[in-house]
Amino acid sequence: MTSKLSRVLPDLSPWRSSPDFRLLWVQGLITYFGSFMALVALPLQIKDLTGSPLAVGAMGAVELVPLVVFGLYGGALADAVDRRKVILLTEAGLGLLAVILLVNALLPEPVLWPLYVVAAGVSALAGLQRPALDSLLARIVPHDQLPAAAALNALRWQVGAIAGPALAGLVVAYAGNAPAYATTVVCFAVSVAMCLRLSPAPPAKDADKPSLRGIAEGARYAWSRPVLLGTYAVDLAAMFFAFPNAIFPFLADELDAEWSLGLMYAAGSVGSVLLSLTSGWVSRVRRHGLLVVCGAAGWGLAIAAAGWFSNVWVVLVCLGLAGAGDMLSGLGRSTIWNQTVPEELRGRLAGIEVLSYSVGPQLGQVRAGAMAGWTGTRPAVWSGGLACLVSVGLLAAALPKLLTYDAQTDEDAVRRRAAHEARTAEAQPGAGALPEADARPAGVAPADREPAG
Repeated sequence: MTSKLSRVLPDLSPWRSSPDFRLLWVQGLITYFGSFMALVALPLQIKDLTGSPLAVGAMGAVELVPLVVFGLYGGALADAVDRRKVILLTEAGLGLLAVILLVNALLPEPVLWPLYVVAAGVSALAGLQRPALDSLLARIVPHDQLPAAAALNALRWQVGAIAGPALAGLVVAYAGNAPAYATTVVCFAVSVAMCLRLSPAPPAKDADKPSLRGIAEGARYAWSRPVLLGTYAVDLAAMFFAFPNAIFPFLADELDAEWSLGLMYAAGSVGSVLLSLTSGWVSRVRRHGLLVVCGAAGWGLAIAAAGWFSNVWVVLVCLGLAGAGDMLSGLGRSTIWNQTVPEELRGRLAGIEVLSYSVGPQLGQVRAGAMAGWTGTRPAVWSGGLACLVSVGLLAAALPKLLTYDAQTDEDAVRRRAAHEARTAEAQPGAGALPEADARPAGVAPADREPAG
């Protein structure tokens, strides 16, 4: 019985082997909790100030340009400077933006424009930070434990995504926006203190300075890899057509269930965390491209059902199923990315990855808000889900290499695994030091341990 459970429950190998992974996991959980508190409060405050679905959806348009610009630059930056410093400084900046939200909420008459300014600032700082965070994972976690690390990170995100929105919905409903923003400020203060304890993650001695040329080099590599292109395109399409979060306040009103707003934001995360808690099998999967396609298709189908049904409890169940599909697709994307991208391009490719999974939701908010204004809230939801399902099917047919990706035989995955094994061998006692670009941060255990799964 114990062995059967171990095949289903999350693989904890990365948690046991890497102190920096443990630190980042806890720090990220605290950050997510605070961020999701603000995620609920901010669109609800815009709704209260304007009463317009389009005004809420416009938040995605405001966030888009900073995300594109700083996401690409952040990728080049992550390959050129100490990634720990990037994470620390951007985390501090996000905390200061939360302070602005809190101060504005405490005014006798809160102002609308600072909400958009903060949304743009958060998008810019997140674009700078995420490539450094994402590219750090493969350095602090052994190669054979990357699928398990992706599942544990997904579990962390979902725990914050459940607790944050659910509590935020209650806090905002009964105490107002200011307490929600105050919680966000406290969470970022604790997160910054924890980031100070991370080991340095310096770049290679010969690393190029951030430049358009370096960004273009990363883009050329991504364009030449159909499997990577497929993961980007599928996620972009799924989020553009079927990301209705911006209009959840209006959906709750239409279903005569204002109390359910926090649960709507949290429902997808409940489905995701249930999948993560039973993710032990992911470490034994080799066809991760199938996970990407099947998960995205499941997301679209469940979102379409959420827009079709009028019973709020059925809607919440559908949103939960959508979250499980999104998590399945996300595990496949993360694993493919970490298994195939070479170390010297990880930052720049992480910048492109940020765009692939962030631009879609931003544009999706604009689409959902605009369509809800024209056709009504529920048609905007179910039609987007159906469009997602169709687009994912077309992309899968157009990019067959994504469906046939195999971690054991893919050329890039084999090359990356061999490079990691060579660095591990060099790191053994008496074998000499690793090159600076590939050195493990201080305190991280060697990679000769029990394989993931």
